[in-house]
Amino acid sequence: MKFEELRPILRTEELDETIDFYTKMLDFTCDERNDDWGWASLHRDAVVIMLAKPNAHEGFAKPAFTGSFYISINDVDAFWEKLKDRANICYPIENFEWGMREFAIYDNNGYILQFGQDIPDYN
Repeated sequence: MKFEELRPILRTEELDETIDFYTKMLDFTCDERNDDWGWASLHRDAVVIMLAKPNAHEGFAKPAFTGSFYISINDVDAFWEKLKDRANICYPIENFEWGMREFAIYDNNGYILQFGQDIPDYN
């Protein structure tokens, strides 16, 4: 048995605004949307994120997640230049001692999205 992929589902009361954030700010594509379910599926390259309005099976006060979503990309500097003046920044781009160049932003719900790239030959 093997795990094949992870597709997080982000809960949001603001489905339209969240789809707009991911498609307009981060260039994701909305592949599917079902307003009866309050659900959408988005992708950019190999990254898939689903969005869903809260449902009766869970308690929901506000969007909450105690971690972050880390997305590896191949040109972190270009993506930083695109987002730095448009996004709500969690921390600016920098090199880290673990050999990654990265930055983080908040999406429109407050979820933290980190974007990083390996630093070649980092010592």
